[in-house]
Amino acid sequence: MPIVELHVIEGYSPKEKQRLGAALTEAVRFVVPAAAELVTVLIHDLPAQDYYRGGTTRSPAPARSDPAQLVRDFLTAMEARDLARAQSMLGEGFMMAFPGSGPMTSLQELINWAKPRYNHVAKTYQGFEAMQGLGDVAVVYCRGTLSGEWPDGSPFDGIRFIDRFEVMDGRITRQEVWNDIAELKARK
Repeated sequence: MPIVELHVIEGYSPKEKQRLGAALTEAVRFVVPAAAELVTVLIHDLPAQDYYRGGTTRSPAPARSDPAQLVRDFLTAMEARDLARAQSMLGEGFMMAFPGSGPMTSLQELINWAKPRYNHVAKTYQGFEAMQGLGDVAVVYCRGTLSGEWPDGSPFDGIRFIDRFEVMDGRITRQEVWNDIAELKARK
């Protein structure tokens, strides 16, 4: 039964500590073959006046936002065609690539590229996985199925997809998409 003890400067919210506890549990389980309920995480809050580094008391850094929630919010805004809201979630140098597309750097490019391919598309999610990438980049994968309408008005559904996002400083900087639209359309 693994036990993890963590000392942090007080100031993190219960929700932020719950995210931290869940992340530490999964980090342990990545190496140790233990069920989640067998991993114990103890988070000890230290008053700022009791924490010194370099002879000086410190304040806690603000918690990073949940990158998986950012991606969910972005995809919801895109599906609702709330482009202003979706755009506000993109970082400097944003780039995206879809099957059969080259690199695109704006949401309008995506809309123009998709227009002859389908009238609309919706996603049903089967899961989101977030992890720390290299440096300050978080990586989020989401997967599920697509449904929608072809340009001729006929419906489609059950098309598998997986999206990979990179998030840095609370903004999406990269989106790569893989799906089976071409395969299904070829059989139509």
